[in-house]
Amino acid sequence: MRSYEKPDTWSLRAQREGYPARSVYKLKEMDEKFRLVPSPAGAGGTKPGFRALDLGAAPGSWSLYTLRKLAGTGFLAAADLSPLSRRYDRGLFDGENFFFVQGDITAPEIRKTLEEKGPYRLVMCDAAPLTTGNRQVDTLRSLELAETALDCAESTLEKGGNFVVKIFQGGDTAALLAKIRGLFDSGRAFKPAACRGESFEVYYLGLGRNSQL
Repeated sequence: MRSYEKPDTWSLRAQREGYPARSVYKLKEMDEKFRLVPSPAGAGGTKPGFRALDLGAAPGSWSLYTLRKLAGTGFLAAADLSPLSRRYDRGLFDGENFFFVQGDITAPEIRKTLEEKGPYRLVMCDAAPLTTGNRQVDTLRSLELAETALDCAESTLEKGGNFVVKIFQGGDTAALLAKIRGLFDSGRAFKPAACRGESFEVYYLGLGRNSQL
């Protein structure tokens, strides 16, 4: 397993700007490019009913980014096996517009809890498996997580909603992208600048859920 012990530019920036992980800049770039998270109503006209789901949320950077941008509007649900970091949230994780459940996103009871909080306009998943150093094994595990996230998106996204998921490149990932393209008006792969150069991760996006729940 590769270790990233020395903080890089992105990690140091995250600490300065109050996020527990560099992954926030991956979401930020995708949001700026694909308009995933709306601005609050007073800053550009957001639908007050906007609801989002963050799968594999720990340590919490994507949830924090979303809550800060929503600025008290909308609603965010999140889930992870691990607890969220409370170092930078300044009470946001205690707000009425946020719900977190600690548990396995593949477990039926967790899925049921999250589905009851929907439907959602955005489902996002930055989850990664515990890596072994064996690319074939790690890719397969990543694909299984991504398929779980897509299954959740398929059952909880409202018409026109968006989906973003991290995937390790390789194996049968092309089939996953093909399925995304069948469920959304458009589907594509995107690699944010904040991804490590040596990483084989990429993000798949489904934009515009093309059928009603």
